[in-house]
Amino acid sequence: MKKAIPLMIQGTHSDAGKSAIVTALCRIFVQDGFKTAPFKSQNMALNSYITVDGKEIGRAQGVQAEAARILATTDMNPILIKPSGNYQSQIVVHGKPYKNMRAGEYREDFFQQGLQLIRESYQKLSASYDRIVIEGAGSPAEINLNDRELVNMRVAQLSNAPVILVGDIEKGGVFASLVGTLQLLDPEDRERIIGVIINKFRGDVSLLQPGLTWFEEYTGVPILGVVPYIDDLLIEAEDSVVLNKYSSKVDASKEIDIAVIRHPMISNFTDIDPFFEEPDCHVRFVKNVGELGEPDLLILPGSKNTIEDMMSLHQTGLANRILDVAEKDMIIVGICGGYQMLGNSIEDTHGIESSFSQVEGLGLIPMKTLMTPNKTTIRSEGIASFGDDRIPVIGYEIHMGESYFEKECSNFIKLSNRMEGSISVDKRIIGTYFHGIFHNDLFREAILNEIRVKKGLEPICNRASFTQKREDGFDLLAKVVRENIQLERIYTLITDFQKERTNNYTMGKGIKNGSYL
Repeated sequence: MKKAIPLMIQGTHSDAGKSAIVTALCRIFVQDGFKTAPFKSQNMALNSYITVDGKEIGRAQGVQAEAARILATTDMNPILIKPSGNYQSQIVVHGKPYKNMRAGEYREDFFQQGLQLIRESYQKLSASYDRIVIEGAGSPAEINLNDRELVNMRVAQLSNAPVILVGDIEKGGVFASLVGTLQLLDPEDRERIIGVIINKFRGDVSLLQPGLTWFEEYTGVPILGVVPYIDDLLIEAEDSVVLNKYSSKVDASKEIDIAVIRHPMISNFTDIDPFFEEPDCHVRFVKNVGELGEPDLLILPGSKNTIEDMMSLHQTGLANRILDVAEKDMIIVGICGGYQMLGNSIEDTHGIESSFSQVEGLGLIPMKTLMTPNKTTIRSEGIASFGDDRIPVIGYEIHMGESYFEKECSNFIKLSNRMEGSISVDKRIIGTYFHGIFHNDLFREAILNEIRVKKGLEPICNRASFTQKREDGFDLLAKVVRENIQLERIYTLITDFQKERTNNYTMGKGIKNGSYL
């Protein structure tokens, strides 16, 4: 039976750039003629991706599949963990909710089941592809967790994958992080490290050379690349830590001010990504009353715990402030959990998401939401109404609960089998479960030109396609990484690793934990 050649990318810590390197390698391997798939055994993220069959996986693996020019499946991310507050997380298995669990319960009760799921998913991919690029999570040197981890070296063992370790030089201390990680690995795991990549470098590489030489002499591990920091990289993030780099302040040099409420449990914030590419827009994330100001467009994004995030709006005073600015000549859009917050009330009598049974919403849409155990995950397309315009849109839904209008409202999107969302007659209040609504170029153009006309500015037509920009972004990322890593050496190292391990197996030298498939 055919078996893919794997390569695993691990990092010294979260946000080291593992997802971007995996994405780049997926595109590079495909460009070089290899049928390639991404794989991440267990992903903890609140940004998710809907496959064509309506299943939910980590957004990074969906994006990496796009980079590999294939359709994403749940085998690429069989376990998704979505934190929901109160030290609990929703465990999503093969794209469907399994149950809510605490960390200790997950480690003790789910470990063997999870390991089997991971093994089966990897085997399916391995039989169908030439290359599999595997992404780790956090650090492989988390010594307090390694006895029952399901995402780093245990996955390298079961897939017989060599590992490239990625360090982020932008945060400082990259050599200490790399050396410390190597020293904390078990000897058998350290032997899997075929090299390291230093990521997010700014400046003259020649000034880094003494450190590179020292590292290779000290550790015996080769430096396989120094990848520069790439500005305006159009690769979607899934960890909300990336939001820390965005300002909460107004940028007066941009004509359109867009404020996004940064909920404590914000999810699917990639809905906002297209606005970062618009030359007349400035996007800022706000957490308190003093930061809100009077934006032209206010967006309430998704939430993994809508009731508690709505309570946070009340507690911080943002709820009242939003109602104040809603009287201004501005547009407010709520997406998914943000849509539910625009209604009169949200009820969770079954404790689906929260220990609180009910919270008052903003009352900007005459609607109530009831949380239910069933989760909607679906890709959809329809026609959005925006004043006199009828605009084709595609997107996806991921939500718990159903919303019901308490008096007649104008629907926002006409789907093939139902009406979805709400839009006020004056186009100022929009609510929808439709993730990806702003990724639709014509709709994004319509809403931005509505704002421009209100401000006495000339409309901008034929804005650049965000979809094409994303595709160009994959190629740019692949080009930069290809030019700054020793690709041919990596090809040689991964094939030599497989030959050596296969020879050891046939010679009866044994395999740690019975790992080889």
